[in-house]
Amino acid sequence: MATLEKVILGIDPGTNILGYGVIKLRGNKAKMEAMGVIDLRKCKDVYLKLGRIHERVLGIIEAFKPDEMAIEAPFFGKNVQSMLKLGRAQGVAIAAAISRDVPIHEYAPLKIKQAITGNGQASKEQVASMLQRMLHIPDESMLPFYDATDALGATDKLPHSWAAFVKQNASRVH
Repeated sequence: MATLEKVILGIDPGTNILGYGVIKLRGNKAKMEAMGVIDLRKCKDVYLKLGRIHERVLGIIEAFKPDEMAIEAPFFGKNVQSMLKLGRAQGVAIAAAISRDVPIHEYAPLKIKQAITGNGQASKEQVASMLQRMLHIPDESMLPFYDATDALGATDKLPHSWAAFVKQNASRVH
């Protein structure tokens, strides 16, 4: 019987730095195919930023042909303007996926952290470290931006706790 494969694109939306990660699932094994960021800090025009997000997310979709996209839901803080900007970036990434008939799933940041580390209040560093171990990402492949690992975490197809990770990787844990 053939093992099912699925490619998932994870997106951590942002208008200055947008993170993305691509996971390939083969059975119950997850492998990172790619991760990176779309750095928009030099672009000052908000509408050009949105256009670049759309263009780059479409390029990632064309390159990896994901079966679905997982995107982090905007987190409501005290700054309404920040929330609006984040929502626009999320909407543009969603529009890119819709234009290529890629199904979309949205996950709250707290749920992503809970699924990866077992702690909904985990730091970005803790999430990145856990994902690095789960996906066997070499140190030299880790990026200085946690947006990329946040995007990988959004895929929600990884082991959902340290206990699940240990169970799936018993031969690697001493």
